[in-house]
Amino acid sequence: MDVNDLKVLFDMITETDITEFEMENSDEKIVIRRGAKAGLVAIESALAASSVPQAVASAAMAPVIAVAPESNDMSGVPITSPIVGTFYSAPEPGADPYVEVGHVVEKGQMLCIVEAMKLMNEIEAEFRCKILKVCKENAQAVEYGDPLFIVEKL
Repeated sequence: MDVNDLKVLFDMITETDITEFEMENSDEKIVIRRGAKAGLVAIESALAASSVPQAVASAAMAPVIAVAPESNDMSGVPITSPIVGTFYSAPEPGADPYVEVGHVVEKGQMLCIVEAMKLMNEIEAEFRCKILKVCKENAQAVEYGDPLFIVEKL
């Protein structure tokens, strides 16, 4: 892959909400990860290192600047989104939410839905807990690892 192809690829990824991209062929493998969870943008290649100019290689290997998460004065355990998608607190518009602040939920109880590519993914409690905070608004976009709830283990 030449420098112009890399530049087009970087521009295309930074203009979208893609957080991870991987491409592999017989000569090279390219892995790009963005966001607070990612540490580096990595390019692996079976081609000689001299085929990619040093400026591009060093820029590609530079750490991603991570934005510090919001400070949380509330003690508790975050329940995070396992995927990128849209957070839904209720089964349909106008319905009561699955859980609210103060609710005690049992292991396996549904907390919310995260829709990704028209698939409704039910997010369930992995342990018995009390909801301290709902971190997202209904129909709000979420990224992988975003806190959905702050809970207290019981």
